[in-house]
Amino acid sequence: MPSILLSPAKLKTLACPSDQRKIDFHDKGCKGLMIEVRTSGQRTWYLRYRDERGKQRQFRVADAADLGLEQARKRADELRGQIALGHDPAAQKAVLRCVPTFQEFATRYLDYVRHSKRSWKTDESLLRNHLLPRFGTRHLDEIRKDDIIALHHGRRAEGAAPSSANRLLILLRYMFNLALRWEVPGLTKNPTASVPLFEENNKRERYLTQDEARRLYEAVSKSENTMLAFIVPALIMTGARKRELLDAQWSHLDLTQRLWRIPISKSGKARHVPLSDGLIQLLAQIKDLQAGWPAPLNACPWVFANPATGKPYVSIFQAWNTARKRAGLPEVRIHDLRHSFASFLINNGRSLYEVQKILGHTQVRTTQRYAHLAQETLLEAANTAVNALGMRLRRQRSRVKRPTRVRCWNQS
Repeated sequence: MPSILLSPAKLKTLACPSDQRKIDFHDKGCKGLMIEVRTSGQRTWYLRYRDERGKQRQFRVADAADLGLEQARKRADELRGQIALGHDPAAQKAVLRCVPTFQEFATRYLDYVRHSKRSWKTDESLLRNHLLPRFGTRHLDEIRKDDIIALHHGRRAEGAAPSSANRLLILLRYMFNLALRWEVPGLTKNPTASVPLFEENNKRERYLTQDEARRLYEAVSKSENTMLAFIVPALIMTGARKRELLDAQWSHLDLTQRLWRIPISKSGKARHVPLSDGLIQLLAQIKDLQAGWPAPLNACPWVFANPATGKPYVSIFQAWNTARKRAGLPEVRIHDLRHSFASFLINNGRSLYEVQKILGHTQVRTTQRYAHLAQETLLEAANTAVNALGMRLRRQRSRVKRPTRVRCWNQS
């Protein structure tokens, strides 16, 4: 490996011997700088140095066709300065080669959430239809905040609802947080951080009145789907989510302790729902009904099983839709039965804390949506005292004499 003082003229004379594949020439005019000359005539600038552990490394600076001698020396000086500050360019380059593309990370992400997230199919759909076409070939460290904002606002500009656009941002935020937790190479921050969600004004709250609940019960009792007469009342009496109820098993019920254990709730954790007197009676009716089913359906483990299959219903929409229209409640959704359960509790003086525990809300702010119901109940209670005193206060005011008008001394 010859060491020579390189110059523009000297560079033109450098050649690789015919019996060698390549040869390195070290520049005496710049510490660590060398040029590799190959038999093909191609030339490349390299910098040789020792890292913090004393190991000799070689870093590719650039092709000689792109950088002249003075430019290569200047670049080598810059790199040595970085090395002196503890920044190893070869190590940084190795890290960059390990940064996955968004497509590669999305594959790993789906493998992870498939076993830990109940809504993973929704994530798969959002990735396939929106995120992978946009970011699939880009490396994670190449996705910037501006790219996230453009995607978020672009989805809204396409006519999507604020909630639909927000779902993309929420998914990306979760994925990048996982990448940081997993210490994916090359990623130092979450590009979605501080990107605000669109305000959503579609929080629809619908509560059944007692009269509406009775009409609905009469309608489901006449349904061709015989189990609907048990499913709908059970939803109203427990505040459970539809899928939680349809997947309930007899083994989840402790009739002695009067508790229903839901193994996997929306939060991914188990929760317990108290069994009321009405629900105990309803469960007894279901037991009697299933006992009359032919074997082996009469031994099915599911509480609200389809009589035709002995398995949980995949969907009950058609039967539900017919019943709600018959009751004159075409706008009521099945999820509104959960809201109605909370309404019945609060309007009968139960606290938000009790509602939170029964509904299984992990955050109290989720239960706060029912706070106005509690306020109405409190106002009604407070007004009972006012109503009791109102007439007396008015009678007292009527007996108060008005002050006599006194004439001033200078009035004529």
